Amino acid sequence: MFSQKVAQQSLRRLAVQQPYAMRWSMMNSASPAAIALGKNIQTRHAASTTNTSDPTKILEQQRLNRPVAPHLTIYRPQITWYASAFNRVTGVALSGGLYLFATAYLAAPLLGWHLESPSLVAAFAALPIAAKVALKGTVAFPFAFHCMNGVRHLVWDLGRGITNQQVIRSGWTVVGLSVASALFLAFY
Repeated sequence: MFSQKVAQQSLRRLAVQQPYAMRWSMMNSASPAAIALGKNIQTRHAASTTNTSDPTKILEQQRLNRPVAPHLTIYRPQITWYASAFNRVTGVALSGGLYLFATAYLAAPLLGWHLESPSLVAAFAALPIAAKVALKGTVAFPFAFHCMNGVRHLVWDLGRGITNQQVIRSGWTVVGLSVASALFLAFY
């Protein structure tokens, strides 16, 4: 029903604006007999050039004439860019580390490695304090950031805190809480 109204309105508008266009289109439309006899076949003249140069060179020349989009260097960096990218990086790093350790743990008996809990605890206890803090911090910061940013996204899913100022404030809050949590976990 709605589509019929739209079609009628557009035909009326066309008839008012260009009264001869309606008659011309009606006169040039194919009759059922012409369709049955195949006399309504539309033809298009071949659009070719006599230039037989390399198509890649033509494409390169066309690319030079295209407008260039602004590069990222003209934009001011924002916390949302870095938080989004770092959230993905930390997720990949944490899950990749888990898969790597799980694969090594399953292959350890076949390779003669000792990755049971007592041997890992003994190896970690033998490390100097600085190495322990560095190793724990290397795991703690991505874990803390990914968790805090995940909570931030859950809050956004509730429809809260999605104005520009709130997003910027929550981004810096996530960074601060992540650093504090990572330091606590590294030194604890």
